[in-house]
Amino acid sequence: MSAPDTVTEWGTPNLGQTVKITAVLHEEDTPFQHIQIVDSLQYGKMLILDGVFQTSEKDEWTYHEMISHVPLMLHPHPERVLIIGGGDGGVAREVCRHDCVTQVDLCDIDGRVIELSKEYFPSIAKVLLDPPAKLHVHVGDGIAFAKSVGDFYDVIIIDCSDPIGPGEGLFTREFYRSAYKALRKDGLIVQQSESPIVQQHLVHDIYCAMKDVFPIVRSYFSHVPIYPACMHSFMLASKVYDPLTAEISRKAPEPMRYYNEKIQKSCFVLPNFYKECLLEGKMSF
Repeated sequence: MSAPDTVTEWGTPNLGQTVKITAVLHEEDTPFQHIQIVDSLQYGKMLILDGVFQTSEKDEWTYHEMISHVPLMLHPHPERVLIIGGGDGGVAREVCRHDCVTQVDLCDIDGRVIELSKEYFPSIAKVLLDPPAKLHVHVGDGIAFAKSVGDFYDVIIIDCSDPIGPGEGLFTREFYRSAYKALRKDGLIVQQSESPIVQQHLVHDIYCAMKDVFPIVRSYFSHVPIYPACMHSFMLASKVYDPLTAEISRKAPEPMRYYNEKIQKSCFVLPNFYKECLLEGKMSF
């Protein structure tokens, strides 16, 4: 398949990230989104949805470890975990490493992402290729899936795309209320919440929406090279456990490439501009 020399994700009309590629390995339109899989010189194979870089072979652990292990280690004994989105399998791979977790439900709206990830990203999707008994994969609407259960999950992880197209409804107060009901009395939820540099308005809006539903909301960040401005945020909302004060009682699975026990706390230490964005709605960029 012929390919252009580069692909670009535009974080804003004024800012894009461009990578050199050697080939477009796959491209199709599904009922939900436009899928591209490219082979890049810097990051290996990359998954792109609606023009937005989702994951790559070489940097995926910077995101998957941080969205998975931070909430799972905060909860003292997570048994049931719901992943909404995450069709590439990276979050499910990390969640399944925790022996205390006995049930993992992965619900992605686009089954083609799941199938293509198994074909082109076997290192990311290996848990989908050889699923343990505790992993259950559902193709469908994650919003409806969460709404259908009550008082069931310990942790919900929202590994979604940007709030456009199929992911838009996952950034609303209505969805957070459904997630609250789906969680047990000490449950918690984490959601990827975009760049605190490039998408400041959205980061602030997510924080405010979660604060209207959950008593404890904290933001943390990781460095993800393929995402806009590299600095990427996550929003954690909890019924009971505050990541700033909670004591971690378990050892995390090993080995890790990004996450460690000190990062469990330090990732919640935010620069001043980031705190001003969250708490005051002050935009620096």
